Formats: sequence, structure tokens, C-alpha cells
Amino acid sequence: MFTGIIEHLGKVEGLKRNKKGGRLKVGFGRSIKSADAKALAPELQSELQSKLKIGASIAVNGCCLTVVETGKGFFVADLSTETLHRTSFDKLAAGRVVNLELPVRAGAPLGGHFVQGHVDGVGRVAHLKAEGENWWLAIGVPEDLRRYVAEKGSLAVDGISLTVARWNHPIADFAIIPHTYANTNLREVAAGDSVNLECDILAKYVESLMKGRAEITASRWTIEKLTEEGF
Repeated sequence: MFTGIIEHLGKVEGLKRNKKGGRLKVGFGRSIKSADAKALAPELQSELQSKLKIGASIAVNGCCLTVVETGKGFFVADLSTETLHRTSFDKLAAGRVVNLELPVRAGAPLGGHFVQGHVDGVGRVAHLKAEGENWWLAIGVPEDLRRYVAEKGSLAVDGISLTVARWNHPIADFAIIPHTYANTNLREVAAGDSVNLECDILAKYVESLMKGRAEITASRWTIEKLTEEGF
């Protein structure tokens, strides 16, 4: 479980595809220019290195992956064909900056919202425009995910917990503050780029519960009708 609060950045060092999916190598020891050096402070890098054991979980651009190999300043994770199909990873190129988040610890502040690291689909950046010291990020949401989007609701974009400021179907607008811009991969995105989207888990559970209730109601009605007809 994650919160969508990005504390680390990494760079893609390689993505090797195979018949079963692929293998992603991410480096986090290199210097990444940032207006806020905290994102790559030595103590944070050291923390990341110490916690990336074999079998550990880490969210890469919002996708929960399992660490299968580690080294000085890098880690490797396997990607299934489902992951490549469901996420933007299939388009990742070497040198691309990615957002990294370690799982939330019990008792830690929940600064964003509940993020599972289960990517629902891929959105496309419509624009990223500066407005004073802030930015407006607009993302086109795939049709099958639009029912989960609500104005002032939460949406994880490449693993970043963001609030939908405006919902102009099918475009979701987000107000990006300087800290978020400086400490995530958003400063490198451009119109047309693909981003991973994870919808609010609460919306998905409500939908599932309502669907189940409707099916039960329909089933009872059918049994009652059959009884009335003498079956």
C-alpha cells in the first residue's frame, strides 16, 4: 500500500523485453537536477538503498513492482506481459525519470490517499501549462475509467496523489504546486506523453458493492416470480 507522496526519483537504465514480459533496471544514485534538492538528498538515497532488499515492493511511476536484484545505486524488477499491457512501461526509454515510492509504514502519516500500486490504465497528457509559479496539468482519461473520476476526488498520476481540480469529460485538470513539479517526473512530461492512472479504490469498491446488490435484488425477484407461477 502506498500514499502517492513521492520521496524519491530514479532514472531508467534499461528495459529488456522477453517472451514473458520484461526486466526493468532503475538507477537512483545519479544526479537529477531539481529545484528542491531534498528529493535526492544523500540520506534519502541511503534509506532507499537499505530498504531495497530482494523481494521488497516499490512503486515505480505508480506501479507496484517486486525487487529481484539490487546493486550500488540501482535495482531491477521483472515486468509481466499484463504489466506492460496495462501501464506506460512499454514506452519507457533509457534516461527517463521515474517516480519512486516505498510502501507506507504502519503508523506513518497518510499524506495523500490510499494507492495500491495497481495501475488501472494509461492516460495521455493534453498539456502542462505554467500559471505564475504553479502549473495546470491536463490529462485525457480512457473511456473505461471516466466513471471513477470526480471533481475534487483523488487520482494517482504516475504514482503521484493528485486532486482533480476540474473535470471536463474526458479531460481531468490538476493544479500542480511548485514542490510537486520540482520533486516528481512532471517537470519532464510533455503533451502526448503516456502516464499511469490509478483510480480511487473507494470508488471501485462502491461500484462493486452496488453491482452485487443489484444482482441479488434481480435474483430474488426471479425466485419470487417463479414461486408465484408454481415452480
